[in-house]
Amino acid sequence: MTIKSITIKSEPLRFLDVGEGPALLFGHGYLLNMDMWRSQIDLLSQSYRCIVPDLWGHGESLTIPENTRSLADVADDMLTLMDSLDIDTFSLVGFSIGAMWGAEVAIKAPSRVTSFVMADSFLGFEPEVLTAKYNKMLANIQQLNLIPAPTIEEIVPLYFAHNAEQNTPQLLNEMRSTLSLFDASRIPAIVVVGHMQFNRREILLDFEKLALPVLLLVGQEDKQRPYLESYLMHDSIDGSEFVVIPNAGHVSNIEQPDVFNKALVDFLAKHH
Repeated sequence: MTIKSITIKSEPLRFLDVGEGPALLFGHGYLLNMDMWRSQIDLLSQSYRCIVPDLWGHGESLTIPENTRSLADVADDMLTLMDSLDIDTFSLVGFSIGAMWGAEVAIKAPSRVTSFVMADSFLGFEPEVLTAKYNKMLANIQQLNLIPAPTIEEIVPLYFAHNAEQNTPQLLNEMRSTLSLFDASRIPAIVVVGHMQFNRREILLDFEKLALPVLLLVGQEDKQRPYLESYLMHDSIDGSEFVVIPNAGHVSNIEQPDVFNKALVDFLAKHH
């Protein structure tokens, strides 16, 4: 698959444009990249046009525009991407921070978003104790101009199920390898995006007012976004669907792709 590029605010944003049919816009997680969606893209590109950007500072999108400093700004950038492709309406498939900026897209342009899949994410405030922890981590990364090995070892288990080190060590090693590639050139963007996520505004009250089909997916063992957060959103968003994925942590689409994909395909077939 060929990675394409568009210049937004003088910076190149890289993305995949794969398949034909109704459009899907994907948003990957923090410290990950478009590759996290490979199982979903292989399946969905048979029936849908899949637009899969690398978020600023991640994957092939190495830098970040100077005036992109919030998730609402990212939403504007993604709408610019879709405009450049002449895509008027689309469904959103967002994971973690990808669902957070995706929700900002839906709030800004509700008539353009057909349906919304939110995986392992939360649209409320970040708990204060976690905000302090992550801000301290980001300050250390910024000071060192890299993600140090002890921090990588602290971060990686947060993405996976409890017994992943024993059951799927290759997945953890892939994540370690990804984090080790964040060299000095992309650290400034990673820090900015981290602050966007961990110091974001609360948008659940705005989002739940939208008349939009919503699927909430969450790993039962998600350490970053406990499934009770998704249950809270399900309770708040009228008509939303809610699926807890067993034996999965934060990256539920990677750890349990068959279960994740079935729920995704069934939902899109009804609502897109």
